[in-house]
Amino acid sequence: MRVIVQRVLASRVEIDGVVSGSIGQGLMVLLGITEGDDREHCDFLADKLVHLRIFTDAQEKMNLSLQDIDGEMLIVSQFTLYGDCKKGRRPSFVAAARPETAIPLYEYFIEAVKRQGVKKVATGQFGADMQVYIQNDGPVTLMLDTDEIMKRGTK
Repeated sequence: MRVIVQRVLASRVEIDGVVSGSIGQGLMVLLGITEGDDREHCDFLADKLVHLRIFTDAQEKMNLSLQDIDGEMLIVSQFTLYGDCKKGRRPSFVAAARPETAIPLYEYFIEAVKRQGVKKVATGQFGADMQVYIQNDGPVTLMLDTDEIMKRGTK
């Protein structure tokens, strides 16, 4: 699984001009799923994101997690995170999981985040044409890949 995670003051996703999900302060997560991902990847990533210390404390140091600030999370499926641009000018998306694999894992990941105690978890709609609005805080933007992190055996 790959994610682009942004620390936000607010974020929302719209489908056909209608707000599908919105949050206040927290994390905007663009989630990509590849073949070979499973529930273990979902649980690991949910835990990692909820406890990632990227919010500032009283000394202006990135020392607080989403859980510490009682923040919210917006999760949007993003198969293009597995786009391969190495050859030619048109990305290949063969590494992105097919919907029959990705949808159940996307839904499981959302539930895994909720089980971590996040007070509000909002979502887009898998496969929909969405417009995402992000009020990035910092800006702070990070990319995480479970294959790289889990290989090292670190949290």
